[in-house]
Amino acid sequence: MRLTRYTDYCLRVLMYLGVKGDELATIKEIAERYDISKNHLMKVAYELNRLGYIETIRGKNGGMHLRLAPEQINLGRLVRDTESDLAIVECFATNGHCSITPSCVLKDVLGEALDAFFSVLSQYTLHDLLGPKHDLGLLLGVQQREVRQPHQLR
Repeated sequence: MRLTRYTDYCLRVLMYLGVKGDELATIKEIAERYDISKNHLMKVAYELNRLGYIETIRGKNGGMHLRLAPEQINLGRLVRDTESDLAIVECFATNGHCSITPSCVLKDVLGEALDAFFSVLSQYTLHDLLGPKHDLGLLLGVQQREVRQPHQLR
């Protein structure tokens, strides 16, 4: 199975926004960091906003940030939301025309494999992908703000 470039870009945008935290990021900024097309990212951002993963803010000082906490963004759900065609072979498609479909076991085997694929993805969230945010921040050129620790009582 191969994920589309669209889903790949969705994952990259969410990872970038996860590293940025509460700070807004722009499409231009993300496109430059990953060296990918702004036009593709505009479509990705639109869809991620529509699906409720991110919030976009228009205007001169606008941008986008995660609408949900990274722990709430399940990778299995995200891939199901962004992959338009999960018919990995012709017999999965509603209009498939394979002549052996009625007695073929391949569809069942591949269906089980697809279920296993999503079962594994569903065990992880965006938070798991962020790993050491400092390392990702350095690779993506994102300034890491110092996290303030709550003042402890003496």
